[in-house]
Amino acid sequence: MTAPPYPMIRLRPKANARAIRHGAPWIFDNEIVTDRRTRALPPGSIAVLEDEARAPLGLVAVNPASRIMARVLDRDAGARIDGAWIAARLARAHEMRARLFDAPFYRLVHAEADGLPGVVIDRFGEIAVIQPNAAWAEVLLPEIGQAVQEVTGVTCVLKNASGRARVLEGLDEGSAVLAGQAPDAPVPVPMNGATYMADLTGGQKTGIFYDQRPNHAFAARLADGARVLDVFSHVGGFALAALAGGAARALAVDGSAPALDLARAGAERTGVAARFEARRGDAFAVMEALAGEGAQFDLVICDPPAFAPTKQALDKGLRAYERVARLAAGLVVPGGYLGLCSCSHAADLGRFRTACTRGIGRAGREGALIHTGFAGPDHPQHPNLAESGYLKALFYRL
Repeated sequence: MTAPPYPMIRLRPKANARAIRHGAPWIFDNEIVTDRRTRALPPGSIAVLEDEARAPLGLVAVNPASRIMARVLDRDAGARIDGAWIAARLARAHEMRARLFDAPFYRLVHAEADGLPGVVIDRFGEIAVIQPNAAWAEVLLPEIGQAVQEVTGVTCVLKNASGRARVLEGLDEGSAVLAGQAPDAPVPVPMNGATYMADLTGGQKTGIFYDQRPNHAFAARLADGARVLDVFSHVGGFALAALAGGAARALAVDGSAPALDLARAGAERTGVAARFEARRGDAFAVMEALAGEGAQFDLVICDPPAFAPTKQALDKGLRAYERVARLAAGLVVPGGYLGLCSCSHAADLGRFRTACTRGIGRAGREGALIHTGFAGPDHPQHPNLAESGYLKALFYRL
C-alpha cells in the first residue's frame, strides 16, 4: 500500500520515543522539532511522526497552536485517515456499547480510549451529539458526522462546541446542526429506572452526564426509604435515581435554575414528583443553611464541578473538596451514608480520598469507606493517559 502524502514531523533527540511506542497518545510541543515548516502546518493536519533516527512511529494529528502538539491517530504510518478509517473506529466503539446497554443512551466515543483523540460523542436515541475537542476532528467533522449516521443509524447529529478543551486547542465555540433537525424540547433519557431530561442544545456539555450511571445505581441501593440530599445535582442525577430506588424524599440543590427545572421535569416523567424537592442556591451556602435549620438526611451525595481542573489549581481544589466533605458530613444522620465525587483529573484518587476523609474528621464524624466508584464502561480509560480516569466516587458510612 502506498503511503499517503502526509508531511513528516520528528521527535527531538531527548523525547521519549519508547513511551510513544508503548502507547502514549500525546506528544507535547517541547518534544517535537519545531522548525518553520512544522510550525506552518495548519491546525488539524495529519503527519507522519518519526523518531530521532527517522523511523516512523505512526500517524498523528498536529496542532502547532496547542500545548499537545500531536495526538497519535494510528500506529501504522501507511494508514489513510478518511471517512472509512473513522467509520471503522466508530463501529468498534458502537459494538461494545450495543453489548453493554439495552437502550441507545450512552457515551458512544470517549476520545483517546476509543481511538478517536479529542472526540466525544454521546448518543440520545436517534440523536448524536459530537464534541470535536481537537483540531483534526474539527477539520474532519463532516466525515465524523457522516460516519456516525452510517454506523448507528441516528437521524440527527449535533455539534457541541462548548468547553475548556476547545479553547486550549484554539477552536471556536460555534455549535451547529450537522444532520437532521435539532430537538425543540428536552429529550427524555432513561437510566437506572428514572427518566432524565436532557437539553441537547442549551445544556451543559452534551446535555447530560452518562459517566455517573453506575454510581447513581449504587447510591439508589442505599436509598430505600431514605431521606436524600443531592448537592450539585445538575438535572437531578443522584436524586432521581434514589427516588426510583425507593427513597422517601429527595432534595436536589444546584445553582442553575434551568438545571433544576429539568430535574423537576424528570421527576414528573419518573412519577416521583410528590417526593422530590429542589432548592436553588450556592451549594456551600445551602449546606450551611440546612445545618442551621437542623436538617438531617439518611443519604447525602455531593457531585461538584471540577475544583481542580489543572495541576495549578490542585491545592485550592483539594481544600474545596475538604470543605464539601465537612459540610456534607454534618448533615448525615448517625449510621447514614455520604457519597463524595470528583471529576478533577488533577486530583488523583489518593489525594481526593485524603481530602474527603480529612473533611469528615473536621466535621467531628468518622466512618468506613464502603465503596469506590468510577465512570461507567462507556467511558473507558486509556491506560497511558491518566486524564481519562478522571471520575471518582467515594461512599462512606458515618
